[in-house]
Amino acid sequence: MTVVLGADLGTSGLKLAALDLDGAVVAEAEVGYPVDRPRPGWAQTEVAVWLRALDDALAAVAGTLGDRPVAALGFSGQMHGAVLVDRSGAALAPALLWPDQRATGELARWRELPGPDRAALANPLAAGMTGPLLAWLGVHRPELVARAATVLLPKDAVRAALVPGADPAVTDRSDASATLLWDVPGDRWSTTATVAAGVDPALLPAVVPGSTVVGVAPVLGGGVPVVVGGADTPLALLAAGTTTGVQVNLGSGAQVIRPQVSPQPVADPVVHCYADVEGGWYAMAALQNAGTAWAWVREVLGLDWPAFTAGLAATRPGAGGVVFSPFLTGERGGVAGPADRGGWTGLSADTTRADLARAALEGVACAVAAALDLLGPEAGGPVVLTGGGGRDAGVQQLLADVLDRPVQHVQVRSASAAGAAVLAARGVGLALEPGRAAGPVVEPRQAAAFAAVRERWAAARR
Repeated sequence: MTVVLGADLGTSGLKLAALDLDGAVVAEAEVGYPVDRPRPGWAQTEVAVWLRALDDALAAVAGTLGDRPVAALGFSGQMHGAVLVDRSGAALAPALLWPDQRATGELARWRELPGPDRAALANPLAAGMTGPLLAWLGVHRPELVARAATVLLPKDAVRAALVPGADPAVTDRSDASATLLWDVPGDRWSTTATVAAGVDPALLPAVVPGSTVVGVAPVLGGGVPVVVGGADTPLALLAAGTTTGVQVNLGSGAQVIRPQVSPQPVADPVVHCYADVEGGWYAMAALQNAGTAWAWVREVLGLDWPAFTAGLAATRPGAGGVVFSPFLTGERGGVAGPADRGGWTGLSADTTRADLARAALEGVACAVAAALDLLGPEAGGPVVLTGGGGRDAGVQQLLADVLDRPVQHVQVRSASAAGAAVLAARGVGLALEPGRAAGPVVEPRQAAAFAAVRERWAAARR
């Protein structure tokens, strides 16, 4: 009857899942919240908003769980961001989030690092990472930084507020490695990046394994051990059980992940190299625009999901020469840049709505293929497909053809939350393997035709 809880702190909502020791999700709840955008390019959320969402989610599952004992609670969190807290773990200001662009100017400090020190960060520069945001706070809110005891990642701030008496100055490798303050080959905080950012090293939290129990939280009528937790992407990877090959998570965005890489210094990286939650590393090429681009297209064309994907059967590969670029909100680099935008090209008087729909589906698939190319020839073999955008059989076949690889969709309910529950179980000495539903392996059928589609898509962007 024992259950383990995992809470996934997303950008726009919190998802809570309760898993029994057989790996089945026995209760789950999701609570949404808005992102505060007080100025153009800013993105922030009060920690109190996240705590209320957690309370509401716990209340929602309480009736289903009844008197089942809760063994532990783990947290999964949106990566990047910065939350300044005092010695008790109370937030001093709203959390600054990964989409925030206020620290764009501060990235110059990272570009000016000596070559070896910049290469040791082994990640593309992004304004919404913890280091640049903290540098911005040091310039624009120095009084706030002076009052802070530590800077935390979003999931750490929720955990610190939830667990009374625990040392709040704690995070894990999966989040620390994504701050632009981490020496990736050295697997430690980067002294030079910390100095360049103007950050007092005393503000940086201790880094411990994500399964470390940090205290007991008064939730669901009892005291529940709480572990440090980890970042959402590697926890979803853990839940899916992917240890070799490539995983493509297709949701609002798309993450193309190669697990078990060897961290190396890279002078001008185009893909991310982050720590996983089990002592290793993964490479990732990420796209902001995937499912969000499809949602926009469906709204513009007035199509529900079945009608949208029906274009794959109603038209031929290549969409009658129409090409779709999905980068409606720009990208971080690699596949596309921040200034890139989306749209259709190659339209003619003969173009149909089905052509426009197919082109949109092909455009995202081609962007995923371009992201996969960035991971290098080592990223070979079959593709494990996760996320809601990959459930459709037509989309699975499209990806297999565009990538010219076998594709298998693996469904894990509440994947990042389930991964957080796995860490929580380990923290209290329990073994937990989330339930997975693996679909059929989909083999490429029209690789030659889609090679031409990819070439046309790439040519349209030159």
